[in-house]
Amino acid sequence: MKTALICGVSGQDGAYLAKLLLEKGYRVFGTSRDAQVANFANLDRLSITDHVERESMVLTDFRSTLQTIAKAKPDEVYNLAGQSSVALSFQQPVETMDSISVGTLNLLEAVRFLGSDIRIYNASSSECFGDTGAEAATEQTPFRPRSPYAVAKAAAHWAVVNYRDAYGLFAANGILFNHESPLRPERFVTKKIVHAACRIRTGDHSCVKLGNLAIRRDWGWAPEYVEAMWRIMQHPKADDFVIATGSAFSLADFTAAAFGELDLNWHDHVELDHDLERPSDIMCSRGDAGKAHAELGWKSSHTMPDVVRMMVQAELNDRKIG
Repeated sequence: MKTALICGVSGQDGAYLAKLLLEKGYRVFGTSRDAQVANFANLDRLSITDHVERESMVLTDFRSTLQTIAKAKPDEVYNLAGQSSVALSFQQPVETMDSISVGTLNLLEAVRFLGSDIRIYNASSSECFGDTGAEAATEQTPFRPRSPYAVAKAAAHWAVVNYRDAYGLFAANGILFNHESPLRPERFVTKKIVHAACRIRTGDHSCVKLGNLAIRRDWGWAPEYVEAMWRIMQHPKADDFVIATGSAFSLADFTAAAFGELDLNWHDHVELDHDLERPSDIMCSRGDAGKAHAELGWKSSHTMPDVVRMMVQAELNDRKIG
């Protein structure tokens, strides 16, 4: 039986990854800042809470990180922790930088210090690329981060590469493009849109406020993306992989699809609010996962319309709406 340690198990990706690893026969440890009082609603929703061994760990505290790894003795560590909102990173740049870049460095240093053969997966991000324009980003595309979140993710990414090259650690980056699911919190615009559309379907006629509808994103399905994480960790050689669908859609497209699933015209229910626009934003973000397909055998099965359909259906089921 392999043992995995998931840093940030309470989030969307952490919960789906825990479920996947449990199904594969792993012993799974999951961490949060304070496991005694943390909200594990996503684990509850997937009915796996009692199967995950929860530990308190703060990645920005080296001693806490070292002690937890020494206790769990994992074969694989998945680093999914840290401040996860691009928008919030403009308001909390220091916390964002610390939780992502310093946290990742502590994890790498703890594994190096223990001198073990632990494999490390780091959640890098498509945000590191900045605006990809007409070209889909590959592993060779230069980083041009446009937010404090992206800057922090880029720093963490290169720390992983450095420790891999300098110390021979099995340390890999998954450069994941946007991926959604019913487990997304409402502060993410995708869940905000789906939630609003379903709320309006029930008779609430208030509008949903959105920012720049012209931005284009490569939206995938989160349960497929955690499968890619696991495959990256089973690869014979530690490496970096772009994980994406290869298709980009505008936020207007996403909104139209969500309201259209409920036979609603989104133009009747959306209000533009320029205060929701970011100081600097990415107009187009699209990835090329050709390397992951060739070396890992991974390819996405769902693009944005499928993702919207599944998110809307899940929301309707939660609300018990036919």
